Amino acid sequence: MPRRILAVVAGLVVWMVVVTVVGYVMRVSWPAYASVAAAMTFTLSMLVARLSIGALATLVMGFVTAKIVPRSAIVTLLPGVLLLLAFIPVHVNLWNRFPIWYHLTFLLSLVPLTYAGGLMSAER
Repeated sequence: MPRRILAVVAGLVVWMVVVTVVGYVMRVSWPAYASVAAAMTFTLSMLVARLSIGALATLVMGFVTAKIVPRSAIVTLLPGVLLLLAFIPVHVNLWNRFPIWYHLTFLLSLVPLTYAGGLMSAER
């Protein structure tokens, strides 16, 4: 049981690290993004970049979780489900700031991308 908890926690920590590091790199290397980040007035390309970071982080999260506890679909999916539950209220509060496709793409991709990351971890 503790290994399963470790896997879920590790997956979530990895997700936060990837989002934080890649987000920092994006702010440093893209001055236009950095200038609108606080106001959250992103262009289309910025929104796509943000979604791409989230997708990458979610795939890595699923990969790491499944590496720690292989052959457990429930454990692999749990970090994605937890992120979905955590981000629903966040996106409800930001609903008017972003287009609906942005919210739906992010929220509806969390669980499937977590699962896909887990599949990528399978030994070949």
